[in-house]
This record gives sequence, structure tokens and C-alpha cells, in this order.
Amino acid sequence: MRCGEIERRIHHGVPRRGRKFSYQLLPATSPCNSVQHPWLISCLLDISILRDLRGLFFLLAAFVLCNPLTALEWPLPDALMVRNFGFNDRGRPSLGTVFEGEGDILAAGDGEMIFSCTGKELASRLPSPLGAWSAVDHNDGLISVYGRYEAGPFNESRNRWLSKTDRGVPLAAAGNSGWSRRNGFYFVLYDRKERRWVNALMVITPFPDTVPPQIVGIQLRRADGRLLEGGQLRSLSQGRYAIMVNSFDTLLEPKGLPLAPHRIVCSVNGEEAGALSFETICARNGMLMVSRNGLIPAERVYAPYPAFEVGEVHLSRGQAILEVIVQDIAGNSRNASMRMIVE
Repeated sequence: MRCGEIERRIHHGVPRRGRKFSYQLLPATSPCNSVQHPWLISCLLDISILRDLRGLFFLLAAFVLCNPLTALEWPLPDALMVRNFGFNDRGRPSLGTVFEGEGDILAAGDGEMIFSCTGKELASRLPSPLGAWSAVDHNDGLISVYGRYEAGPFNESRNRWLSKTDRGVPLAAAGNSGWSRRNGFYFVLYDRKERRWVNALMVITPFPDTVPPQIVGIQLRRADGRLLEGGQLRSLSQGRYAIMVNSFDTLLEPKGLPLAPHRIVCSVNGEEAGALSFETICARNGMLMVSRNGLIPAERVYAPYPAFEVGEVHLSRGQAILEVIVQDIAGNSRNASMRMIVE
């Protein structure tokens, strides 16, 4: 069921770090909230729908936005980021950010609590990947989801459905629930109007970072699936090749935890062969899609774990120079190049 016609307006093109989203809601033809739609409540009570992408869209698309977005902040600024948006998690993209640490998890921005689960109210009685979790509608098209935190009286008293929530108000305590191994929490931003997950670094001030990303290796994959190591490659036969880059970003120091970079671009003889962006991830027909010169299936880009398939190129006879540039959200970049003779 569609609740009104929505028009999205993003000022100055693609949103960048620190930039606010601006939305306008055109008059709705009918109200839509969980109080007036008991069928929605029955669906929300079963967290197992999160196992199905279509179920997740159904959950998040059920709420109507009203007001412009205020600035968002990190739920626990002192927590350690151990996995970020777009990270290659054994062949699948991470749709949110995993933090480790202790303390109160704060609401990222003003909004309305639209769902809360202590991890014990599962109608299906199946284990929940998110454990104890809650969701806040920021009335701008963005939904913030907080999960895998400590389940207990603190959360039950704080998380009330359809209650107003101010930025910085404690929602829960960092802990261990769901599919988590250490104390911390899982943080996700979802743009329900565009039906896509959003890299939190696009709308929240990034953490300090002066260290450029690392490029571990470059590989070329032939049509028959054979892998050619870039560092050892001097000549190869003409044909079509996929370009795979193993790269990661870090915070504060080069030996920090590996994180996904912000952008990877590769070119051959000065012409772009692929540009992979880690800004948003969407889904089409139940399949995750990433932005690489258009939308392509995430399973294709993330298949060469821990590397990424960044682009494709047809090499003709002669000399070819492959250049790779990796950039993080702070603007730090690193490049690598390789010269080849195509026979």
C-alpha cells in the first residue's frame, strides 16, 4: 500500500559528507501508521522477515516522513569501528557499521521510535540476527536501525513504539545479542524512499583520518576464470579481463582494522575501465545491487573475497598501462599502476 506521493530533492547533486538531505512530502491520500494498521504490527512482530530482503523493504517502507532532516551524529562516538558500510564480509557487502565498545547508544537524530524488540518477542521463535534492536524514523526518509545491543530492562523502558525521540537520548546499552561475538552494536541507515542503504559516513561527520587506503594486490581474471597476478604480470594475450582490486582503508594508523574504502577507480591507458562507489547499496527483485558505472549485482563485485571486482576491459595488442586509485571518505588516496604487453 502506498501512502502518498513522495518527491525527493537532494541539493547539489550526490550527497557528500556533512551534507544534509532535504525532502518534500506531497499531500498524502491516506494516513499510514502502525496504530491504524494492525496488520502492520503483526508483521513487525516477527523479526524473521529480516531474513528476506523484500520483508525488510516492507518493514521500512511502512512509515511516512513529515519533516526535514536534522544533522545526525554517531550513536556512540568513542566506540571502535570494526566493520563499515560496504565491507567485503566473505563475499557479501556489509549494509551497516559494526562497533565494539561499552556505554549508552544514543539516538543519531530527532525522530520517532517506530519499532523496538528486546530479542525475546519473536513470533517465529527463530534466532534474530539483530538480537535486541530498535528503529527510529527521522521524518526525512531515513530510518536508523540499532541492533545487537544488550537486552534488558534498560532497553524495555527506553524503547517505546511511536514515541518521540530526540538526538542524543539513550536508546540502549552496548552489549551482546543476535549474531555478535563481542560487546558493541550494529548501526544501519536506510533511505526508504529510494529503497537503499546509505553509508553513514555520507551524512555523519567522518572520524579523523589522515592515512591513505592500502592496495594489497591487483588481479586480472580471464574469461575462462584463470587469475593473473598483477605484480608478476609482464605480458598476456589479448581478450576481455575483469579487474579485481584487494584494498582496504584504516582509521588513525596503517595497522588499524581493515575497512572498506570509499571509492575505487581503475583505468587502462587513461580510459576509465570501472568505478566502484561505496556510498549506497540498493536491492532490485530481491538482489543486492552496488554502484559500479551503474547498478550491478553485489554478488559479482564481492565474489573475489577479500578483493572487489572493480571493472572490465578488453585488451588489444600493444602496451597497456593499468592504473588503480583508491580513495577514502576523508579524501586520502593511494594509487598503483602496472605496465603490460598484450600479445
